[in-house]
Amino acid sequence: MIARLTGILAEVAQTHAIVDLDGIGYEVLVCGFAVGELTAQRGQQVTLHTMQYLEGTSAGGNMIPRLVGFLHPEDRAFFERFITVKGIGVKKALKALVIPTGKLAAAIEAGDAKALARLPGVGARAADQIIAELKGKVGDFAIGQTADGAPPAAAVTWTSAQRDALEVMIALGERRSDAERWLARAMQLSPDTATADEWVRLAYRIRSGM
Repeated sequence: MIARLTGILAEVAQTHAIVDLDGIGYEVLVCGFAVGELTAQRGQQVTLHTMQYLEGTSAGGNMIPRLVGFLHPEDRAFFERFITVKGIGVKKALKALVIPTGKLAAAIEAGDAKALARLPGVGARAADQIIAELKGKVGDFAIGQTADGAPPAAAVTWTSAQRDALEVMIALGERRSDAERWLARAMQLSPDTATADEWVRLAYRIRSGM
């Protein structure tokens, strides 16, 4: 089993990424919520925490090995728990997870069936099933998370350049809470960024997924 893959993140699409390792390009399936963060690291070395599964049917004799990858091990752990729900397989989970695992776990713990039913391919019946099987079991994934997986803004210590970047983004019309959230994520992805202009560019890349 391939549990971890480290290489250059060569391509990012809505459903998969290509990681180059020793001249071989590995296709790794990814969840929608991770695309923006992955795109911000395109061209860089990344480590994806992976799980394998076989796609197809044994009766047809055409079982294709697939890799699913996550930037954070806690996201993989949540995914592995999520697919234990009756009727939620790997493909359905990949399609459904368009919001960060921390936010999804919080919705499950709150019994928010309406929020779960809005996930692609889920619907009301599956939402009720998810809550019935996972409520009380995913609270550890919800702790300390914001809606996009960034650290809470109140917990961030801003440098002078980051404060300047924040004011620039507010002057451009962004809400302070949004700008703080994007910059907090930028700090996680690229802590060595130096100037205010670079912080602004990185924050907008995270916002747009480009």
